[in-house]
Amino acid sequence: MINISSVIGLIGNAGQANYAASKAGLIGLTKSLAREFASRSVTVNAIAPGFIVTDMTDALSDELKDGIKSKIPLGELGEVDDISNAVEYLAGSGGKYITGQVLTVDGGMVI
Repeated sequence: MINISSVIGLIGNAGQANYAASKAGLIGLTKSLAREFASRSVTVNAIAPGFIVTDMTDALSDELKDGIKSKIPLGELGEVDDISNAVEYLAGSGGKYITGQVLTVDGGMVI
């Protein structure tokens, strides 16, 4: 099982308390289910994307996007493929011994 959370669930963000709480809750659910399902050899993990190029981020002003990029060590927004590659890894044989983890895909934003 792979849940999609957000880095906001890890660090919070002013003006997004409801979003941050829901994503943090998903992380707690992931860890609890990982413990519950491990005895059945079911892995449960979460992916916490950072800022990814989507319709949601396209709506942001260039000035705001530049401010976000300045906080990302790799200096750019991620691509949707960055997330799908992480899902593919965790769902495949590479993830068979990984459970209860939160994989941040964020260009280093939450180092």
